[in-house]
Amino acid sequence: MKRDDQNWWRGGVIYQIYPRSYLDTSGDGIGDLRGVTEKLDYIASLGVDAIWLSPFFRSPMKDFGYDVSDYRDVDPMFGSLEDFDALVIKAHALGLKVMIDQVLSHTSDQHPWFIESRESRDNARADWYVWADPQPDGSPPNNWLSIFGGSAWEWGTRRRQYYLHNFLTSQPDLNFHNPDVQDAVLADVQFWLDRGVDGFRLDTVNFYFHDQQLRSNPPARDPYAATTAPPDNPYIFQDHVYDKTRPENIDFLKRFRALLDRYTDRASVGELGVDNALEAMAEYTAGRNRLHMAYSFELLTPRTGAAYIRKTIEDLEESIGDGWVCWSIGNHDVMRVVTRWGGDEASAEMSKAYLALLLSLRGSVCIYQGEELGLDEADIPYERLQDPYGIKFWPRFKGRDGCRTPMPWHRGEPHGGFTRGEPWLPVPAEHKALAVDVQDTQEDSVLNAYRRLLKWRRDHPALRDGSIRFLDAPEDVLLFIRDCDEERLLVAINLAGEARQFPLSGGLRAESLGGHGFSGSESGGEVMLPPWGVWFGDLPILEE
Repeated sequence: MKRDDQNWWRGGVIYQIYPRSYLDTSGDGIGDLRGVTEKLDYIASLGVDAIWLSPFFRSPMKDFGYDVSDYRDVDPMFGSLEDFDALVIKAHALGLKVMIDQVLSHTSDQHPWFIESRESRDNARADWYVWADPQPDGSPPNNWLSIFGGSAWEWGTRRRQYYLHNFLTSQPDLNFHNPDVQDAVLADVQFWLDRGVDGFRLDTVNFYFHDQQLRSNPPARDPYAATTAPPDNPYIFQDHVYDKTRPENIDFLKRFRALLDRYTDRASVGELGVDNALEAMAEYTAGRNRLHMAYSFELLTPRTGAAYIRKTIEDLEESIGDGWVCWSIGNHDVMRVVTRWGGDEASAEMSKAYLALLLSLRGSVCIYQGEELGLDEADIPYERLQDPYGIKFWPRFKGRDGCRTPMPWHRGEPHGGFTRGEPWLPVPAEHKALAVDVQDTQEDSVLNAYRRLLKWRRDHPALRDGSIRFLDAPEDVLLFIRDCDEERLLVAINLAGEARQFPLSGGLRAESLGGHGFSGSESGGEVMLPPWGVWFGDLPILEE
């Protein structure tokens, strides 16, 4: 079932592409837009609804594109605006929506806005960034910390003031309290809407506003419960109530949504980098005048297990109301899921079970490139590290390079067929063994399991739109009902490497469904799940 209506995003599946690591057609060792276009047929074969392109805009690449110096141009290393237009045309011809990243909370320090702003305290853009005087002893205005380490304040010699940067010092934060800044970034968003994009992924969407009184953050009550930074990062020791997730953000999101609603079938998903994000996810997607979807790091942490996942989903369902979530278990910022959750026991069957989990939860879904191959985290030696975050916190935290290595397309070709040059990050030998051309021909491969389950899911509206209700189940097993007007499904997922068998309680009787590729079964009211097994059952629709 292909959705072309305005709610295509609701329950839809979005495939995230990190262009730098997808396919290099120029031979410079860095992926590009032409490479993405070349692989759109492959992406369409997966059965996803949309692609999300990580930043390809003009940038000095200090943070690999998340430091934009021109929001309206393609960086030459990725191609040109004409290459982007060709990508959109082909994607639409294949029935794929195109969503692009928008990094609005901060710019590069090479953006003309910042270059002008830093020159003096009285130029036309003097107030476009967050500038503040030092304390009497010359120290920064408050205790705010950068996620990438150290103070969130950097001294600007021309103005003799500090400027705010939540990430690198080369990524100054825009001042969204200034309405001219809001107008400018919305104009840049409109540029891409007019160019035909179908939606946006908003990077760090809760970082737009700061406390105008610049009050210091209080200490965190439980720092090691943080989900937004690793335990080796002092960022976790603050309760970030003043430097992000400020109430003024809601009004800006309404302006953003009003712009999108002037176009047909557009959608947005926001990344919420905040601890205890479930309440914020509900707030940011409530009603029909804010974000369409939000995702957080709740399933992107090392925490896992059936009990944790059930509690996370149930807590969200209690607060989400008419909002909508987009679930993700992997992206370009976190350790790949089979390593993060599976450790040394990672296996193909584990990858398949995680996919079944992701596609069975209530909400939309983001799949990160390479998950469909079951790729694990690459171990990058220090001398090959590119990520400044990883270099800063080495060796306990190795940064994000391990999940950003190039896609392996052909096992027998140099660098897995990613490039004919020297790749910007190495392609591990174990990834080449899982290359697309290898898995393409294997009926039981992770890749074909993805294709099979994504196709099967399209015929089951309960998995796209239905409610969710968990039932008690043995340890390591998730058991829940997805329910909509057209069908009721019972889903059982074994998140362990040992088989599980248990009786259905409460008089439940369900007819086993086939065609999805998993080998769980039911007989006489007993559900049998092999290691990492999954079972789908058809329940009678309840009469009103």
